[in-house]
Amino acid sequence: MARGWESKSIEAQQAEASESKSAGKPRLTREEAARYREKENLRLARQRILEELKNGPSPRRSEMLHAALRDIESQIAAPDSKLPE
Repeated sequence: MARGWESKSIEAQQAEASESKSAGKPRLTREEAARYREKENLRLARQRILEELKNGPSPRRSEMLHAALRDIESQIAAPDSKLPE
């Protein structure tokens, strides 16, 4: 009998955990999800460029990285979406 109570308690805990996870996140449309992924990819590319700039690349490479960084930052700042940052 103790095992029955224990398993039901675990089931209840798992159900509660899955409900709290899904209740906290708003559902995104396909377009919103695609834009969110695009912004995340831009943020990752920005981070990679910043890391590469820390390594002291050649002047020509540094110039190219700074141009790419400006482009990425302008794309991230574009007000075409009201997605969470």
